[in-house]
Amino acid sequence: MNRAPVGGEHPGPPQAWTRAVGKLLAHGVWNARVLGAENVPTTGPVLFAANHASIVDGPLLYGVTPRRAHFLVKKEMFEGSLLTRFVGGALLQAGQIPIDRTRGDRDALQSVLAVLAAGGAAGVFPEGTRGRGDAASVRSGIAWIALQSGAPVVPVACLGAHLRGEPPRSLPPLRRKLTFCFGEPFTVVKEPGVPGRTALANAVERVRVELSSHVLDSLQRTGIQLPEDQDGADELGLGEMASDDVPGGTR
Repeated sequence: MNRAPVGGEHPGPPQAWTRAVGKLLAHGVWNARVLGAENVPTTGPVLFAANHASIVDGPLLYGVTPRRAHFLVKKEMFEGSLLTRFVGGALLQAGQIPIDRTRGDRDALQSVLAVLAAGGAAGVFPEGTRGRGDAASVRSGIAWIALQSGAPVVPVACLGAHLRGEPPRSLPPLRRKLTFCFGEPFTVVKEPGVPGRTALANAVERVRVELSSHVLDSLQRTGIQLPEDQDGADELGLGEMASDDVPGGTR
């Protein structure tokens, strides 16, 4: 039985039944198709970077990723009412990693690094909040993880769950066609002699450009439209990371 990781430890392997539930949601409750699965490395560490427009993006992406992955999930999903705690328990069995949005939760990010160091797959919604889903802005947490780990980053476009004119927190109608597009992997590295602050800023921009371009390309490919702009809190707490944490970097 998995528990919440402590002190940046590995969260434990996702239980097989949780993947079955994710697949049932994706392909039974809704009608998800997956494009570009061949772009995901079959072995070694991989970091998924996905856009975020719907409340179901996380559980559905967990169900359709070609590899079992550990995602960062806001801590509020693991505590509170009996129902919420039940859902939180299921998320822990799925190997998901709680992150505290009220502070710079370094332990949660270190848990992601532990997953990648073990050759596993992890996922982050780098926009940090549900929004329009075009990845026009990217928080620095995922760039910090990518620089620290050296893992290839695979951009993911989650499309169709939230469309124009629909309430922000509504569920998509049953059996709606949803699309998950996996792009070609890329890596971010710190060049020799580049200060840590600059390396982190460059990595943030690289992730933003790659993810945004992939989302736009996927929209053109599928003909799906994104919802209008939304306002939202930083759901994952992926605030600015200290630039001196970049390997070899200084402020």
